[in-house]
Amino acid sequence: MKFIVTMGRTLELHVSTAWSSQFGTAPLPRPQSPGRKRDEGQQQCVQHRLKSALPSATRSLLSSGVRVYTKYRATRKSGRKSPGRTLALVAGALILIGISAWLLLERGRTRATPSPEPQARITNSPPAPAPEWSGSTSSNGPRTNGSSSVTAAAILDAQVALDRIGISPGSIDGVPGSQTRAALRAFQLREGLPITGELDTNTRAHITLISPPLMAYRIETNDITRLLPLASTWLGKSEQARLDYETMLECVAERSHAHPTLVRKLNPAVDWMTVLPGVEFVVPAVTREPPRSKAAFLRIRLGERTLQAFDATNRLLAHFPCSIAARMEKRPVGELRVTVLVPNPDYMFNPENFPESSEAQELGRKLHINPGPNNPVGTAWIGLNLSGYGIHGTPRPEDVGRTESHGCFRLANWNAEYLLQLVAVGTPVRIEP
Repeated sequence: MKFIVTMGRTLELHVSTAWSSQFGTAPLPRPQSPGRKRDEGQQQCVQHRLKSALPSATRSLLSSGVRVYTKYRATRKSGRKSPGRTLALVAGALILIGISAWLLLERGRTRATPSPEPQARITNSPPAPAPEWSGSTSSNGPRTNGSSSVTAAAILDAQVALDRIGISPGSIDGVPGSQTRAALRAFQLREGLPITGELDTNTRAHITLISPPLMAYRIETNDITRLLPLASTWLGKSEQARLDYETMLECVAERSHAHPTLVRKLNPAVDWMTVLPGVEFVVPAVTREPPRSKAAFLRIRLGERTLQAFDATNRLLAHFPCSIAARMEKRPVGELRVTVLVPNPDYMFNPENFPESSEAQELGRKLHINPGPNNPVGTAWIGLNLSGYGIHGTPRPEDVGRTESHGCFRLANWNAEYLLQLVAVGTPVRIEP
């Protein structure tokens, strides 16, 4: 009899241990105090685990064995007479049959079921921070070539890094449009990389950001005081003391070489109509170092709408998007030379250059337009040895390369100002189809 009791207790321990190894649950603790309530609680817990773990037939065998064995233990401890040997034998037999059936079922299931694929490890580590901005701001929609993993934040980082070294992607917008692809091709050519025009892994490894791509821009009182309404007519413009920024959004976007839409997206809570001194914005950090050397020559490619500067060894010094003349006959091809450099120029309005303007035809006379970022030639003029032609800035930098001029080569103001430092009087300008 003692042997049967010992066997029942051992089987109970084996069942508990099997549950622990198979299902990750701790073995049932052996009760430390007598009582029927304790045994009933243990029986309910055992049955609950069996119900969730075993097939129905095996579950029935083991449940019956446990119930019989629990009843046997209860009668033994209460001192009441009972067919103890019979109960013990029945309990042991049922438990043995149940365990045997369970093992056979598990063995068959293990053979029939393939091993699961490894699962990603789940940790309690905090998620990686999301980029400050992601999305499209340009009609020049994204296009990827095997680089679907490139995020808007990665594009924004690359645009900022390229702009800092004078390889301009146009107005920074976080979108891999045509001007960004042209800038990437220029960078790849300079660095001797495969020319793909894409932010591929190899190119990304060579683009260096030595400081964060975004910065805080604090509005000062003089930023507010320089804002002026811009007249809509040529005559009205000629009567203004200066053609300065018209809105704070325009001012902030141009100073950060950014598309106005990007600036809005980076600062969604800002009311741009009521900006006060002391307000801070998040903008691209695009401070450029002054050029280390002068350009040996410039090259303008009309078909690509780009202007590039090279040193005497043909190394690329700068790359800019460029607007060209709308009319074919206004597009010179060949070599010209720089004749004059004028920072912050004024502008002489000649109605003969604007035959499409009814106002120009009615005026019938030239007008002097004062300097400013909204001056028709922007904040820099580089005159060429062809009457009326030059390289200059523009009041609408986000349209450079996407609109066409009356004949001159138009750059964003910040690129025209940088080019002004690269060239000298006499610098050759090679214009190619």
